[in-house]
Amino acid sequence: MNYEEIKKLMDDMGNSKIDSLDIEFPDGIKISMAKNKNNTITKKIEGENEKTVLINNGLDTPNETSNIEQEDLDEEKYFLIKSPMVGTFYSRSSPEKEPYVKVGDVIKKGNSLCIIEAMKLMNEIESECDGEIVEVCIEDEQMVEYGQILFKIKADT
Repeated sequence: MNYEEIKKLMDDMGNSKIDSLDIEFPDGIKISMAKNKNNTITKKIEGENEKTVLINNGLDTPNETSNIEQEDLDEEKYFLIKSPMVGTFYSRSSPEKEPYVKVGDVIKKGNSLCIIEAMKLMNEIESECDGEIVEVCIEDEQMVEYGQILFKIKADT
């Protein structure tokens, strides 16, 4: 098992409701993972200044790796479009075309936002809500991971 596969497994477990996981592979490799039982949650904030914050019972611990900024707290008001797969992000249908969307564009549910190329297949990613594009989080032709934030949308309520 390589580093990326282990990292993906850890991320999947962190997003699931299970508390522990034990795996034994035929080649003898054993992996055991368990979440903390004391309601400690690790919150990973992605972006240019990636940071991890430990939250205990909803309160930030004094030994957090960095302070949560007000912008991070306000992030909950945005609808996040995340990558449904690993692949290459394309903001336009071809190099000579305009991007599907840019910051400030008003979009409707079902509008095409980008393309993710995975295994030579072009997958169009559509908006899941009406709203305004607040941030495009990925640069054109950049590799994206499963669950990585692609767009922040200020959803119409």
